[in-house]
Amino acid sequence: MIAEIRPARASDIDALVTIENAVFQSDRISRRSFQHLFRSGAATILVSGAGAAISGYTMVLYRKGSTVARLYSIAVALRHSGSGIGKKLLEAAEQAACERGRMVLRLEVREENERARRFYEKAGYRRIGRKEKYYQDGAAALRFEKLLSGGPQDAVIPGERAAS
Repeated sequence: MIAEIRPARASDIDALVTIENAVFQSDRISRRSFQHLFRSGAATILVSGAGAAISGYTMVLYRKGSTVARLYSIAVALRHSGSGIGKKLLEAAEQAACERGRMVLRLEVREENERARRFYEKAGYRRIGRKEKYYQDGAAALRFEKLLSGGPQDAVIPGERAAS
């Protein structure tokens, strides 16, 4: 059966927490945080799966009045790694942000995570900065963004500074 991308349901939380705990060593999203985000209206949570089996998820956060969305998390169950599900989830996250009127999608990735950095760069994201001691263990994060509206990639969003 081919995996579909669909909005997550509250009944998916157990599967989301299982994937989160298997994929990430630290900075994990808790069950309580997932529950809060479902109720908040400030997030889109999408899952990939076939039937009741969830193979991955993505979460996009929105701030009221902003044209920028944040890709907060994306994770694929280890047994599905390399299957293309991550790419499909990223594309779905971008589409969800566009549907909410966002022009830019931003994210942070661990500086030493070469595989993730290549994944985002291949998908058209550009590096816009670095944050020292971003993660719980003190690791730095690289910041990336992608213009979603189809305009030039070097456009500056009103109220935002260009990356240097």
